[in-house]
Amino acid sequence: MKVILERKNSEYLLEASGVSGNTVMIDHSGMETVQGVSPMELLLMGVGSCSAIDIIHILKKQRQEITSYKVEVTGERYELDESKPFKSMHVNVVLEGDISLDKAKKAANLSFEKYCSVSKSFDKCIEITYEVKVSPTF
Repeated sequence: MKVILERKNSEYLLEASGVSGNTVMIDHSGMETVQGVSPMELLLMGVGSCSAIDIIHILKKQRQEITSYKVEVTGERYELDESKPFKSMHVNVVLEGDISLDKAKKAANLSFEKYCSVSKSFDKCIEITYEVKVSPTF
């Protein structure tokens, strides 16, 4: 796996691309005008999107009808020398549709404990917790 980052202005704005050719704009969060997400936001997005893909895939295989999927990922940071790494992350998954809560919880458990490569990458250094809520579609 490989990504390429290219500087796009005279400050910190970077355009990142992977083998798919799709791009993500990354910027310094301390700038007056921020034109991309910060690297730390990307880590949270990575955990949220990786688990979302797993959970959606598992629920689709179980013929659960998902009409809406939202995820909120928060991270708690701490001071370490001159850096501020994540201490913990919490993922809040909110699903709507004709979905069994038990199946949704089991799918999330499988994602975070077995399948999600992003959250598994953080196993030894960041505590990741999660919760799942399901609302029926009206």
